[in-house]
Amino acid sequence: MKSSTLMGFDVVIHLIPGIALLFFPDVIIDALGIPVPGTRFYASVLGAMLSGIGLALLAERFRKTLGIAGLGQGGSICVKICTGGVLSAWLVHGDLPIPVQGYAILGLIAFALLMLSGAQFWVQIRHSHDSRGTVPE
Repeated sequence: MKSSTLMGFDVVIHLIPGIALLFFPDVIIDALGIPVPGTRFYASVLGAMLSGIGLALLAERFRKTLGIAGLGQGGSICVKICTGGVLSAWLVHGDLPIPVQGYAILGLIAFALLMLSGAQFWVQIRHSHDSRGTVPE
């Protein structure tokens, strides 16, 4: 799979939940089963962070056209590994007062983050070795 294709998936994975958390009403967040403490503050901050990462990745994806650099895949991989890892730890070891659909949604998000970051890391390593004329072991 091409690096640009993975980056396109990455943009979608960040922008959709980011925009949802920023702008969707509480009833949608409740229906998804995602925990929101007393206020929408944390959800909106998380949404802003995800949206910012998504927009930076979009800028990176179209770097040649736009003439600006975004976050880049290295930074995105780090963010996804940290986020997916912490979210997975919460789901496995945390005492979250959420319904089953909340666990399912958050579990799918954690899985997607970790799998996509693993795929991107693999493509980056392969590309790095290919460009230097060496063969990865």
